[in-house]
Amino acid sequence: MSEVRLSVEPRTEFGKGAARRTRRAGKIPAVLYGHGSDPRHFALPAIEFARVVRENGSNAVITLDLEGSVELALTKTIVVHPLKNYIEHVDLLVVKRGEKIVVDVPVVVTGNPGPGGLVNQDVDTLQVEVEALHIPEQFEVSIEGLEIGSQVLAGQVELPQGATLVTDPESLVVAVNEPQREESDDEAEAGEESAEAAE
Repeated sequence: MSEVRLSVEPRTEFGKGAARRTRRAGKIPAVLYGHGSDPRHFALPAIEFARVVRENGSNAVITLDLEGSVELALTKTIVVHPLKNYIEHVDLLVVKRGEKIVVDVPVVVTGNPGPGGLVNQDVDTLQVEVEALHIPEQFEVSIEGLEIGSQVLAGQVELPQGATLVTDPESLVVAVNEPQREESDDEAEAGEESAEAAE
């Protein structure tokens, strides 16, 4: 993952009105916290930050240039407006080079199962402990040719060197199931009648 540098400005005004003014100026209100330091409030350049997330995913590690001091930060939470789809607020976590952190990494299922198989993905992310500057963008799970009844568990997903699985290794990631058969009306009625007869 490439290291990205952003120049940010400190924020001195708080509240909804101040946040709106920040966004109108083309910036995103953000908070940086962690490593026992007091939370620091600043404004991120909106277009540049959106590009960083698009190119590096939601676990982007950014070098923040804050009034001459430089901090390494992990994108922790991105709050997006539910209707207008713009970024409302960002939480960032201070990280140090070489430090291991726990992150959720997206799981992408690739390939097609064997004939008649229906794919059910149970989890969208796996939690791993990994060095801050070596966060994988995603984990690929191939189901190419898997037969009905096959399962892939979290412990079977291949992780890059240096990454440790935090998610329970027995967690079901993806399964290839038999498609559900639609019950015909006659069968459904027969089932109801036999249930009544049993009573």
